[in-house]
Amino acid sequence: MNKFLIPIIFSITVSLNAQDKNKAAKLDSLFTKNYENKTFNGNVLIAEKGKIVFQKSYGVADYETKRLLNNTTIFELASVSKQFTAMGIVLLEKQGKLKYDDPISKYIPELSFYKNITVRNLLNHTGGLPDYINLFSKNWDKKKIATNNDIISEFAKYKPKVNFQPNEKYEYSNTGYALLGYIIEKASVQSFGDYLESNIFKPLGMKNTFVYRSRFQPKVVENYAKGFIENDFGFIVSPDALGKSYLSYYLDGIVGDGMVNSTTEDLLKWDRSLYTDKLVNEKDKAIIFQGAKFNNGKLTDYGFGWQVAKSQNNDKVAAHSGSWAGYLTYIERNLSKDQTIIILQNIETSKSNFSLPIVRKILNNEKIIVTKIKKFTYSSADLDKFLGIYSSENFPIKITITKEGNVLFAQGEGQGKFATESFENNLFTFDQAGLRLTFNPEKSEMFFEQGKNKITFKKE
Repeated sequence: MNKFLIPIIFSITVSLNAQDKNKAAKLDSLFTKNYENKTFNGNVLIAEKGKIVFQKSYGVADYETKRLLNNTTIFELASVSKQFTAMGIVLLEKQGKLKYDDPISKYIPELSFYKNITVRNLLNHTGGLPDYINLFSKNWDKKKIATNNDIISEFAKYKPKVNFQPNEKYEYSNTGYALLGYIIEKASVQSFGDYLESNIFKPLGMKNTFVYRSRFQPKVVENYAKGFIENDFGFIVSPDALGKSYLSYYLDGIVGDGMVNSTTEDLLKWDRSLYTDKLVNEKDKAIIFQGAKFNNGKLTDYGFGWQVAKSQNNDKVAAHSGSWAGYLTYIERNLSKDQTIIILQNIETSKSNFSLPIVRKILNNEKIIVTKIKKFTYSSADLDKFLGIYSSENFPIKITITKEGNVLFAQGEGQGKFATESFENNLFTFDQAGLRLTFNPEKSEMFFEQGKNKITFKKE
């Protein structure tokens, strides 16, 4: 059902006081240094209570033509798209077109053999469905671009087993959000993109936000940031240079887990709307920004399309990151202080960096302490003692440690792998997520640090 809504006009104040100017200067220095060190290429927008305190573009929108980025350049959001998929489901629930606790078989009868998995399970990654990307990498005809319908057909054909029973565990699932994209289409009788446009983007005045699959349905998009990656030889290339058998090409037709495109300014409009009742009320937002409950009564740290947690200062924070086809994206909303961090990158390398811990310190006028740890390059043979699968009873996912040459990689279940920086004393970091991994090979342990989380993992 199409419903006319009056667009919301957002007034964004850009005048800065002396304190804000000091913050802006520090943030500019940080991102300029990262750009010069080739660890950052993208757009940044940081706001407090809706007022922009810093906004700037660094680098190129197209690495091949050297066309430059600007504040209104459009980026593919990768998994930051999931919050819009989740909101689409919430709005359908409010419109009486579905219920959170409906079994997915109500909308996808082809998958009725997955018993007891609900729409709610898909929203908060507690359904246990295996990752479709692995299934397609093994079985799919790479000459064709897959769509959401193909996910259903392939799962119905191969019937891959669930990784766990509903509500037993949390495991980040692209499959779940791809199925939610399909459910939105079934329940609304609109395409995924049209439903989000008429119910979210247009009402909020997000004029540069839309669903776009650049390989499946190419079109001319003005001021578009093209995604680039670093190949095995260290050169910056388009993912398409790796051929049509590369996953970002043959999986380009799938929506729900990705494929929303937007700008930093539109994402600020989205952020501001979530402090109002324009789309949903306080009761809805309490569900969106609260973790799911396991069968044992414990809560996860994932709501409906958002990671939710307490910061080191005990602030409530909702955030999400994304990584796909050269795009690295991030949005963070400090709900206690009404602070917003939006960072969109379009060149992904092993050194790409958001510098989030420093950004937060600058934003909160905290002292930045420069640690004295020294970088250290380990040989490929040295890294062997760290490799393996690590797990902990106090953490919902396993972490697999691998290597490529003399670079150590980490990967959480159902997530993309990432390269770490290496330091002396068996320390490896991933600054983009504020992550530190310290290994004790003698005890087959890995000490995990991220924000308040300090957890010891054992090698299996």
